Amino acid sequence: MSLGQIIRKRREELNLTLDEVSSRIGFSKPYLSTIETGRVKNPPGDELLRKLEKLLEFEPGLLLHIAHMEGLPTDIRGEYESAEAENQRWRQFIKNLIHQKSDVSQLDTLLAESELDAEKSSPPLAAGRLVPVINKVAAGYPSDFNDLDYPVGVADDYVRCPDLHDPNTFAVRVVGDSMEPKFREGDIVVFSPAAEVHNGDDCFVRFAMPHETSLKRVFFEPDNKVRLQPRNEKYSPIILDGSRINGLYRAVIKYEKL
Repeated sequence: MSLGQIIRKRREELNLTLDEVSSRIGFSKPYLSTIETGRVKNPPGDELLRKLEKLLEFEPGLLLHIAHMEGLPTDIRGEYESAEAENQRWRQFIKNLIHQKSDVSQLDTLLAESELDAEKSSPPLAAGRLVPVINKVAAGYPSDFNDLDYPVGVADDYVRCPDLHDPNTFAVRVVGDSMEPKFREGDIVVFSPAAEVHNGDDCFVRFAMPHETSLKRVFFEPDNKVRLQPRNEKYSPIILDGSRINGLYRAVIKYEKL
């Protein structure tokens, strides 16, 4: 079943109407209807899915996982599902060995019965991780942009990046000139949530309310203040309370137009 069918089935099992669900989670009835019928243009955001998981008594993270999988390109999803099925067979094989205390000399026979190949070569090395380009980030004053509607790892465009192991890595296109000369309009910058942030790092900055973002050098000041410093000397720094920021992600790779 699709994500929408799963949601509708559980809602009906709990004898909840769309009106009731809408009023409890704060999303409109027409939008919820498009999700259930599969007519929604963009995947539902993580916030909505978490609220549905709680209200409809799903296992935490289940709807998020399904939505993220549905958003993947078909070939990538197929490779993932094939690898996961292989992993499950291996896990079951190991459990059976431990439970039955099988004779090690019979491993070849047991592997054959489980349709597993211990000599199977590893997948070929990939040309790099596909990183989603989620939107644009202002290299100027914070702009009104909310990237929270994008499932992790899913977007309309991708760049391939070598030597990146953070599954939550994402990329954005630069708009504006406040970070010149290092970052120019049109450059694609890749950010890693797993990378540690230090004073002077170039960061994707997400503000709590309103949901705005900016690309700036980050400096941590006394009294929980944060200074967002443009690289372009024509622009003044912004000093704000750290509580206004709910995300700092360090830049790790830059793609630029030549």
